Amino acid sequence: MTINIGVIGTGAIGREHIRRCSTVLQNARVVALNDINRENCQQIVNELTPEARIYDNAIDLINDPQVNAVLVTSWGPTHEAFVLACIEAGKAVFCEKPLAVTAQGCMNIVEAEIKAGRQLVQVGFMRPYDSGYRALKAVIDSGEIGEPLMLHCAHRNPEVGDSYTTDMAITDTLIHELDVLRWLLDDDYASVQVIFPRKTRKASSHLRDPQIVLLETTKGARIDVEIFVNCEYGYDIQCEVVGESGIARLPEPVSVQLRSAAKLSTTILTDWKKRFIDAYDVELQAFINNVISGEMTGPSAWDGYAAAVAADACVAAQTSGEIVPVSMPARPAFYR
Repeated sequence: MTINIGVIGTGAIGREHIRRCSTVLQNARVVALNDINRENCQQIVNELTPEARIYDNAIDLINDPQVNAVLVTSWGPTHEAFVLACIEAGKAVFCEKPLAVTAQGCMNIVEAEIKAGRQLVQVGFMRPYDSGYRALKAVIDSGEIGEPLMLHCAHRNPEVGDSYTTDMAITDTLIHELDVLRWLLDDDYASVQVIFPRKTRKASSHLRDPQIVLLETTKGARIDVEIFVNCEYGYDIQCEVVGESGIARLPEPVSVQLRSAAKLSTTILTDWKKRFIDAYDVELQAFINNVISGEMTGPSAWDGYAAAVAADACVAAQTSGEIVPVSMPARPAFYR
């Protein structure tokens, strides 16, 4: 069975997903495109999807009876409306983060999906599909290191542009940790605090960088995440889980070790797309397989909502400097 996919948003990540569907993944073909810039669509038709139809209106693409599933990779503030339209049309939708730009927007999607009576939404959190994170979760779930007590994490980028703001360290960067750490621990957050160390001279004048986010989970685990988006040396993701009887660390990406010029060295990646390229492939193939089977198993609309609630609390903590509670309602039975 082959799934006909429509893609809304043909920028960098949209184009990458179209390439995956066209040249890497199985049982999918892109048949419809929409973008605010029609020329982007035309370029993709010329290079990757000669049979795809270009739509000037995204809602028309969603309602096309030939489109079986939709990828939403457009500008973040458009996500909520497009996902809701997909739910109304009864079509599976893969939505890149954020699911919506506010927690209430995410809840609107949750409520619409529950009303529809079946899960149709997968959120584009790719880290649970990364082989390193999966290996780390297997160790935690096995009980080999006992109950997790503390997590020490880091999310470092070589640099960011002048348009990057202090709150984006939460909404664009930490958001991945907020999702994957819930998944690793099978736990929710109870409170957050944000503290700011001495500022790096490499950051723009308006940006507070680095920052440290302190989280407490409902089971009492303590998490610290360093966010340093002008570290210069590379793109570096770290996660260490301290358990009652042992410690587990996220594996480093595969890199050839060199002995050269009187040095022992390994290369550090500088491009986030290369760090998680395999995870993106696995993630999107899983979505395609879920559409075929009729059962969604990936990060859900509820996971998107939970990440948004925690992110809102973190942004509030950036401003107040106080410990801010994370108030989550009980998970609906629909998502259990």
